[in-house]
Amino acid sequence: MIVSEIKLFEMLKAKIGKDEAEAFVELLEKKVDRKFEEAKQTLVIKEDLLKLQVEIEKRFNQQIIWTVGTGIAVAGLVLAIVKL
Repeated sequence: MIVSEIKLFEMLKAKIGKDEAEAFVELLEKKVDRKFEEAKQTLVIKEDLLKLQVEIEKRFNQQIIWTVGTGIAVAGLVLAIVKL
């Protein structure tokens, strides 16, 4: 038990008894753990953000390469047309 669970247990024990307080705290702990596990699937962690950043940088670099390549190709076409 962590400190907050102990405090909750002590408060409940005085009101509803030891066994019931213990059962309630255990049930509450399981429910919180289950909710956390469900939410953990949708949370973003540093590792996910780093992977996303790397992927964005790759795509950005590819976009620059295509833009420069297209500019060079257009310039070549313009020069070819001018020479005709």
